[in-house]
Amino acid sequence: MNFCIRTAAALAVASTVLASAGQSHATAFAAWQVSGVPYGDTLNARKYPSGSSQKQAAYPNGAVLQMTGRCSGGINLLDIAGQPHWKQRQAVRYRWCEIWHDPARDGHFVTGWVYGKHIAPY
Repeated sequence: MNFCIRTAAALAVASTVLASAGQSHATAFAAWQVSGVPYGDTLNARKYPSGSSQKQAAYPNGAVLQMTGRCSGGINLLDIAGQPHWKQRQAVRYRWCEIWHDPARDGHFVTGWVYGKHIAPY
């Protein structure tokens, strides 16, 4: 992805976070992106941290996600942010991580969960 597109995506995430930060129970967000999803497939965001939970939205490789920082197993993305990217990915590989997103694209943000195997630090 070229620099201009990445910068625009990061600015969009930041402005959305600032506009909706009062609505979230999280105090900060970590930007991660969808990565490693097989060609032609998408990463499902689910209502609860389970593969059988209701699907809220689907995101392709490269999509930037607003992570609340909370992952199953007590992992907090903000606590591991200073580690090398490979180590951060390894920490969440088999965990569910919470996102803050607008699945209907109507300005109504909710929390959802994505599987860590297919996300990477942005």
